[in-house]
Amino acid sequence: MDGSVYLERALAGPSELEQALARARRAQREWRGLPLKLRVERLIQFVDRFMARADQLSPELSWQMGRPVSQAPGELRGFAHRSRTMLELAPSALEPIRLDSLRRVQREPLGVVLTVAAWNYPYLIAVNSVVPALAAGNAVLLKHSAQTPLCAERLVEAGVDCLPEGLFQLLHMNHDLTARAVAEVDFVCFTGSVEGGRAVQRAASERFIGLGLELGGKDPAFVRSDADLEYTLENLVDGSFYNSGQSCCGIERIYVHQSLYEQFVEGFVERAYAYKLGNPLEPSTNLGPVVRASAAQAIQSQVDQAVARGARALIDPARFPAVGGAYLAPQVLVDVDHSMDLMTEETFGPVVGIMAVKNDEAAVRLMNDSRYGLTASIWTRDLEAADRLAQQVETGTLFANRCDYLDPELAWTGVKDSGRGCTLSRVGYEQLTRPKSFYYRRV
Repeated sequence: MDGSVYLERALAGPSELEQALARARRAQREWRGLPLKLRVERLIQFVDRFMARADQLSPELSWQMGRPVSQAPGELRGFAHRSRTMLELAPSALEPIRLDSLRRVQREPLGVVLTVAAWNYPYLIAVNSVVPALAAGNAVLLKHSAQTPLCAERLVEAGVDCLPEGLFQLLHMNHDLTARAVAEVDFVCFTGSVEGGRAVQRAASERFIGLGLELGGKDPAFVRSDADLEYTLENLVDGSFYNSGQSCCGIERIYVHQSLYEQFVEGFVERAYAYKLGNPLEPSTNLGPVVRASAAQAIQSQVDQAVARGARALIDPARFPAVGGAYLAPQVLVDVDHSMDLMTEETFGPVVGIMAVKNDEAAVRLMNDSRYGLTASIWTRDLEAADRLAQQVETGTLFANRCDYLDPELAWTGVKDSGRGCTLSRVGYEQLTRPKSFYYRRV
């Protein structure tokens, strides 16, 4: 945020990992034997204890990853909502399938789950696997980003008095020790880059364990000719710039029907200039720094490449006095195409490219012209048309008239280089358990 050191933590070594795994396996044997109702009650206590510290957690979050303190409470409310939703779904999701009195299929916990969580939504990303994994009867070892170590500690602290010792632990680990952990646990939930996902796959390659890999996206929006322009602008500007564009499902490219294109671009730029870039601890700030100065440089290099190839940048950074270091002004580019990294590679910053399209078919073709497929959105008054187009878009989640949101009752999943596996919803419990069949005969 200001270049100063906020906190430091020592990294764990191999012996600490082995000790943590031994504690986790002992605790998990006890935990899995508890009735589901009791596990859920204990986890509700865990969530309540965590949320009781919300006032303290918000400024800590801003210091660690730069999100404006005015927006931090939204992540904490989301943490509570996702946790409670998954706990409400647990009884039905984990209920045995009873074919008759002699045959059934039940869900069994896997053992020890390793959650490797990213920094951009440190609590929301972790909760996607931590709470349902525990509810299903597993132990959890949490490895958080080096950018947000305190978030991992706050989560584990909340479980101290309501969860068995060793059931939910954290370790601050480097890449090598994380790879060693992958080689010893029973399931891995990873959120991060494509290269990070490949590293996890390599570490697990000699074993037959499951992997859940959420690897980001290049999420598109299509604005049809019948869209509500004011509503669409309000939501797509927010979807592009919220959290400084550092959201796996944030909007990074927009295709607008040519009949609305000029109005849309004009309205988008006007709203972009309304943002206040600055110190995230100031309540009036609604655009904070990106995670680090090197990230700002990488984002700017995409903008510079696009401009060098003929794109036009419509925002003057000089109108944002805080620009510099990790502080990056919002940016809108036009005259873009898919020869530019800005329209094909993940940007992860407050930058968006906007293209005009002549019809639905052209929009779908461009939306699918990507190696990613996490979410996509269609903006229209005609939901039947949206559903028809949705069937053709290669994505894990298709929104109509909304974006950049996770509904915990829906499966969170991606296609192509956005990863594989699923968290949230009843379906999310399937990858955190394994089926076990029972077939009896009376004699």
